[in-house]
Amino acid sequence: MHKCILYKKKSDKKVQCQACNWYCDISEGHTGLCGVRKNIKGDLYLSVYGKAIAAHVDNIEKKPLFHFLPGTEIFSIGTVGCNFRCLFCQNWDISQVRLKEPNETMGTDLPPKEIVKYCVENDIPSIAYTYNEPAIFFEYAYDTAKLAHKEGIKNIFVSNGFESKEALKKIEPYLDAINIDLKGFTEEFYKEICSARLQPVLDNIKHVHKMDVWLEITTLVIPTKNDSDEELTNIAEFIASISKDIPWHVTAFYPQYKMMDIPPTPPETLERAYEIGKKAGLNYVYTGNIPGMKGENTTCLKCKKEIIERFGLECTSCQVDNKGRCTNCNNKIVGIWK
Repeated sequence: MHKCILYKKKSDKKVQCQACNWYCDISEGHTGLCGVRKNIKGDLYLSVYGKAIAAHVDNIEKKPLFHFLPGTEIFSIGTVGCNFRCLFCQNWDISQVRLKEPNETMGTDLPPKEIVKYCVENDIPSIAYTYNEPAIFFEYAYDTAKLAHKEGIKNIFVSNGFESKEALKKIEPYLDAINIDLKGFTEEFYKEICSARLQPVLDNIKHVHKMDVWLEITTLVIPTKNDSDEELTNIAEFIASISKDIPWHVTAFYPQYKMMDIPPTPPETLERAYEIGKKAGLNYVYTGNIPGMKGENTTCLKCKKEIIERFGLECTSCQVDNKGRCTNCNNKIVGIWK
């Protein structure tokens, strides 16, 4: 158990967690909705601190981040627990775990200093807090990010966008990029499919764009649930209203968890989403997890050449220099390149 930093006492025995937008009021002996932040004798503790249930070295394109250090490796970690209940969760076997015993923990011991040490020794330039929602293991991510920042290693959240304002303010000095899932565009979808709320996610996307943090957005396109022209258009136009330079990833759904009865997303649907995004004025729309589609590559807006080529979430060539300029025409490409 590790004492949390994002909470406040409401009485002698009750606390309010301030890690995410649920702002759970937690009685003694209980956890918040995420299942890993527990009130012990009037203080809040994180039961998964230093306990990584998943730790892998990935291509950064898998996060997905397409305008952030393309072609590099990223060390990815996550814990058990989550503050959403997405029926389609691909990591449900870890995100939906709930610790039952008072002192139960799950995961491999992996303290912040060991994560950073591994990245330094193996020349890995960034760390992703992912697989489940990083806000719920905030103190673990925060301590790791601070150490990584000192070593020149960049930090990335892969998030459902439900962080509290306190969490975003606290992590901002050490956060370099974030990919936020915008899972749909109706409160009904978020309530019924994710057991969550849409508006805090929209508010956070607007807020993050004003931070000194690189932002990309992902929408998992689910047949019959959020794949209508109207919903996709609303998502695309919302993103464009903030900035037309925010990359939008439209990715394919595959049957998972409690949505095994829904068929996989056809390639044609992603192509339609791609065209909707471009029609809304977005400069960078990407199709995901169906290798070989036209939306995998990055095109220079000036010379119209494909300057970053990818296949299957792997970068195969990059014609952007470390100053972020197209090597063909010297046009500035938005993103983080060094």
